[in-house]
Amino acid sequence: MYSIIPFLLLASSLSSAALLKPRNVTSTYACNNSPDLCSRSYSDIAQLGAHDSPFVSDSSSTSTTSNFISSANQNVNSTRQLTAGVRLLTAQVHSNNGTWHLCHTSCGLLDAGTLSSWLAEIKSWMDKNPHDVVTILLVNSDNASAEELDAEFKAADIASYGYQPPSTTTALASWPTLQEMIANNSRLVTFVASLTSNTVAPYLLDEFTFVFENNYNVTSLNNFSCDADRPATVQGQTSQAVSSGRLPLVNHFLYSDSIGFGIEAPDTGNITTTNSAGTETGSLGSAATSCTTAYGRKPAFFLVDFFDQGQTLQVVDSVNGITATGRGDVPVAQMTSAGSSKSRSTWLALAMMGTAALFLAA
Repeated sequence: MYSIIPFLLLASSLSSAALLKPRNVTSTYACNNSPDLCSRSYSDIAQLGAHDSPFVSDSSSTSTTSNFISSANQNVNSTRQLTAGVRLLTAQVHSNNGTWHLCHTSCGLLDAGTLSSWLAEIKSWMDKNPHDVVTILLVNSDNASAEELDAEFKAADIASYGYQPPSTTTALASWPTLQEMIANNSRLVTFVASLTSNTVAPYLLDEFTFVFENNYNVTSLNNFSCDADRPATVQGQTSQAVSSGRLPLVNHFLYSDSIGFGIEAPDTGNITTTNSAGTETGSLGSAATSCTTAYGRKPAFFLVDFFDQGQTLQVVDSVNGITATGRGDVPVAQMTSAGSSKSRSTWLALAMMGTAALFLAA
């Protein structure tokens, strides 16, 4: 008589192997507006970024500064940006009477409210959209410590969403997939420029350890470049920046210096070109093609002003090779050559107020 035990063991082994064998299956839900992105590494997707996300021109702004004074970079608030498909939000953090605020250059010129309030807005959106990974980039203008920033994130109850990499001191050789980040509920990646001595909040990542950027102070459609500009250790050394494992961030917004007083304002007169999916000089479409070639990989982030103008989402979808689903519509604002919904005279007012403030402080 033959024993059936070996056959049972073989069947069990084959069954286990079948269960363990990885399968390439399209997700049943969309990650960042596409099922095709779920299985991709965080580092292998392109994300559209809203430059100076909280500095907006619409009535949803929480700015505590007079409506006459505006230095807007976007037309709608951060919630509507996320709903439309933006996945990178940037902001400037300043100290204002002992509290951390979102201010454009100076809190005396434009104050968009507290950092914790803005983070709470993002948390509310993420709670309602559990299959999305969001990235925040904070410009740490007044050198907030990791402890101080951590307190702001905890006050907004968003710290628990923070992704914590295995190392915070070197760029990652590999990032998790969006699906893995969603499954672990570590759906918020936070970069801070710059952050020193962080031992308390490993989800707050020093930007230039993980990211490199091209130039950002561009005033001519002819001057956009893919060359690495920051951090200083890789400036002008694009190949080294890429091989370091840092994620490429492409700044693609244009400024005008026609106001005087040394004040540069967003060049909204050229916004349809800057944010175009076409191949004309200075277009986002041209930058996407050029930088993908220069880096030998797709850029991880494209940072723009007034994302609702032009075809910014179309460009990023093309880079990712996807057809997006589930996005909310944002009415395209009527822009003027002088500014979003306000005249260029508001920027002149900014210059005058800044000059007056310097005079009074002297």
